[in-house]
Amino acid sequence: MTSPAFAVVEEFERQMASFAGAKYGVAVASCTDALFLSCKYLKVGEVILLARTYISVPMAIIHAGGKVRFLDYHWTGKYLLTPYPIVDGALRMCRGMYNGGFHCLSFHMRKLLPIGRGGMILTDDERAVKWFCKARLDGRDGSVPFMQDKVDQEGWNCYMTPEQAARGLQLL
Repeated sequence: MTSPAFAVVEEFERQMASFAGAKYGVAVASCTDALFLSCKYLKVGEVILLARTYISVPMAIIHAGGKVRFLDYHWTGKYLLTPYPIVDGALRMCRGMYNGGFHCLSFHMRKLLPIGRGGMILTDDERAVKWFCKARLDGRDGSVPFMQDKVDQEGWNCYMTPEQAARGLQLL
């Protein structure tokens, strides 16, 4: 999103990625969106999921075309959407937390970085970042004027607003 209005979103992505130890951060409207886009990108099949998780997690998997099988196991702060390299880290926020794959964060008002609403995908995968950036913006390329854009991939309306990103920068 190279529009001047979204420069603050890009700065929040850079600072959050640096804080977490990832190369890239892709800001989205919620952690559910981060999980959904990660599942869509990886074209998930069956996902083994923690039985005691927030309801939007299995819904994101199902909406992305996957199936869910629940297991009951102990976890704290984060867990893997097995067998995929997708981490639900909605309840964990600490320096250096990124350990690879697609680490999804939540910035809900009751979370550790309470900006009101928002999420992020942390990753080192540059190709995935390009896909996520277009996918979060209805399949559009944010650096091209709307009327000149040639949409060439599926997308959804799940970008983070500049206001949320500015709040994130203040609190980070």
